[in-house]
Amino acid sequence: MNFNEILLRAIACNEDAIHTILEMYKPLLLKDSIVNDMFDEDLYQELCITLLNCVRRFEI
Repeated sequence: MNFNEILLRAIACNEDAIHTILEMYKPLLLKDSIVNDMFDEDLYQELCITLLNCVRRFEI
């Protein structure tokens, strides 16, 4: 399945597709959640929420 198909399914609230997108972007989300050499769990959660909101609002 290509990214476009996963994105379309995620937009339609398919839980597997949403999980797949979160896993695809997990390394970036983790990297951006490190502040002053410490992992910030709250920031990680906020970044995940932001990603999911972007997916939900994406227009094709």
